[in-house]
Amino acid sequence: MTAAPATIQARDRLIIALDVDRADEARRIVSETCEFAGGFKIGLQLFTSAGPEFVRELCESGLRIFLDMKFHDIPNTVAKAAVEATRLGVWMFNVHALGGNEMMRQAVYEVGEFCDRESVRRPKIIAVTILTSSSDDALGEIGIEGTVEAQVLRLAGLARESGLDGVVASAAEAGLIRGECGHDFVIVTPGVRPKNASYFDQKRVMTPSGAVRSGADYLVVGRPITAVPDMVSAAAEILKEISSADK
Repeated sequence: MTAAPATIQARDRLIIALDVDRADEARRIVSETCEFAGGFKIGLQLFTSAGPEFVRELCESGLRIFLDMKFHDIPNTVAKAAVEATRLGVWMFNVHALGGNEMMRQAVYEVGEFCDRESVRRPKIIAVTILTSSSDDALGEIGIEGTVEAQVLRLAGLARESGLDGVVASAAEAGLIRGECGHDFVIVTPGVRPKNASYFDQKRVMTPSGAVRSGADYLVVGRPITAVPDMVSAAAEILKEISSADK
């Protein structure tokens, strides 16, 4: 296995997913767990409920926000959306690698132009490869031949060629991506579950320590922290697992 670069501190590796339907609930999660997390993820559910102003609120409070919208449309539309995400002040956002080279390249170019023009920090731009809820059979249903592993590697390579900073991928493929794309390529891993936790709707999962040892830079963890009565203890335990992998 190829471990992730050790320069990232354990706390910075943990991204807590704010997969809830109300801004006040998200604020409560942030308040209780911020000492354990290097960032927070806002996805489709919370963004649709609370809107871009809530994203801006959290960014302006000093939090690192990963905007998980998986932009996938014609190149011009995705590029314009990418600029608006940058304008919100997010630390990182993603597009879908299945959108192709032109779409990804245009997003990178227009974000870079905007950041240079406005003198703002450029966010990390990463690509979704294959969702961690997907299996070989699920890919076959939509006409994609081959294994999940093969498709993830192909899409990760395409994202790198397109100028993106990294990918979202299962920890099961992290080591292969690291070997293929190098140590400067960011790997963000969802589907992370501590020992004895429920898999919920995830298929390709791994423990926090296993994910880091496999090559992941950042781990996105949601329900194992946010869906339990004692979020503080759950977050602390996951951070402890991450720390053990960095030693």
